[in-house]
Amino acid sequence: MSWLDKLGLKKKEKLDKGLEKSREGLLNKIGKSIAGKDKIDDATLDDLEDALITSDVGVKTTVEIIRRLEERVARDKFISQSELQEIMRDEIGSLLIENSTDKPAEFDADFSHKPHVILIVGVNGVGKTTTIGKLAHLYKQAGKKVVLGAADTFRAAAVDQLTIWSERAGVSIIQQGQNADPAAVAYDTVASAVSKGADIALIDTAGRLHNKKSLMEELGKIKRVMGKVVDGAPHEILLVLDASTGQNAKQQASAFTEVVDVTGLVLTKLDGTAKGGIVIGVSNELSVPVKYIGVGEQIEDLQVFDRLTFVNALFGESA
Repeated sequence: MSWLDKLGLKKKEKLDKGLEKSREGLLNKIGKSIAGKDKIDDATLDDLEDALITSDVGVKTTVEIIRRLEERVARDKFISQSELQEIMRDEIGSLLIENSTDKPAEFDADFSHKPHVILIVGVNGVGKTTTIGKLAHLYKQAGKKVVLGAADTFRAAAVDQLTIWSERAGVSIIQQGQNADPAAVAYDTVASAVSKGADIALIDTAGRLHNKKSLMEELGKIKRVMGKVVDGAPHEILLVLDASTGQNAKQQASAFTEVVDVTGLVLTKLDGTAKGGIVIGVSNELSVPVKYIGVGEQIEDLQVFDRLTFVNALFGESA
């Protein structure tokens, strides 16, 4: 087995372990729904609907999954319990939005712009700063030159935390301290990335949702000033969500997508929750791809999202 295969196996094992609570909860609920039944009827589908909703898949997405199951049951007439689970695996997999095909998801990819500017948004406490640090490390490990921008100048500890992560990752950081103009920090970060010949610029932002108008104005200003330095910047806007908050995460995502063009989602803290179903619902309902998931505290525990690998980890490997 090559080192690359070993790395892939390690990541798969970490994902399986990270989704253990979600898998056990979902499979247990599905098992109770179909226990002792020799066919799938309306009552079974109602039970399955409850199982999915209580696993934080979300009402809208659950209704879509059940509708597809009903069509399969009506067409195939008889479906066994094992067949039902395979159908659920297939239908949930098809609902998940894949990573955009026009943007490579691997860290060693070549981007069409240099620097490739990524704006990171999300409320406080979701793991935003940690995500930025892990992304910086992974890009650097892939041979990229990275610059961080501490544009979350509202929260006292934000700049200090990002500075610590820049030191861990061994990358440079642009910061002007608390209460500085976020747009000025973003401008200086992109300008510095250009002058240093950096490949990646990762920009942190404040996540204040209590005033959407102010958030929209601030993010709009940040985007405008960065676009003056590098054409088309930011090239990605990643929204970081805490998976353990379940439906609250979906509400946050809805609020952010109202004020900014989110291009990808990062779901953190999947390893500590049974609410892994939120990954399915939030991606499907917002039509935004999940790009990364966090399944642990280690640097390598931020993984590129693969929908089929995720579904297999959530349901267990198919027979």
